[in-house]
Amino acid sequence: MKRSSAEKYTAFAPFYDLLSAEHPVYGAGRSRLVGSLALSAGDQILDLGCGTGLNFPLLQNRVGPGGRIVGIDRSAQMLAQARKRAQRQGWDNVILLQADATTMVASEVSAQIAEAGGHGLSGIGLATYSLSLMSPWERAWENLWQLTSPEAQLGVLDMQRPSGLSTPMIPLARVACWLGGADIEVHPWTAVGRDCVDVRADSARGGHLQVRTGVKPAGRR
Repeated sequence: MKRSSAEKYTAFAPFYDLLSAEHPVYGAGRSRLVGSLALSAGDQILDLGCGTGLNFPLLQNRVGPGGRIVGIDRSAQMLAQARKRAQRQGWDNVILLQADATTMVASEVSAQIAEAGGHGLSGIGLATYSLSLMSPWERAWENLWQLTSPEAQLGVLDMQRPSGLSTPMIPLARVACWLGGADIEVHPWTAVGRDCVDVRADSARGGHLQVRTGVKPAGRR
């Protein structure tokens, strides 16, 4: 029987960090995304589809112990790895919630965040290598929007096929997508350009990694 993307994602949870090619390839995208945001000590960041918490070290360096990281993921196994990462580092400012970003009710999740000691809405919302795992990803984007405050900064990092001199990376890209069940053809970063203002575009690894950041327009719900 063919595994669904959710089943693949969960099955690889204990080995995800080792198999994800983070250091040679995908960490570059995380660094560019976090570096493109105006983050300050004390900020609260929503990490939608946080997985094992690979974003957490970069975010902790920017928001400090007075800030908060809210990680949401549909996989209990991935969240278990994220929790271990936070515990090892002594990060007590991480809130982890299990929810499916495509079906959750934003108001209910916001209440859960507040109950856990955070702000109901975050000033920064991120989706890194996660929207391409979700179907329909547009619903997850809408929930990211609803769980962030007015004029929040939003960032999306995801994958497309490498091109140019990086064309030989296509087999690696296919393996990475197979591991998590991602759809490399959906290009979810386009939502940032469509819905946000002050959009910044960046890329890495021959265009394989696409980074978009922007700001929610004032007055738009």
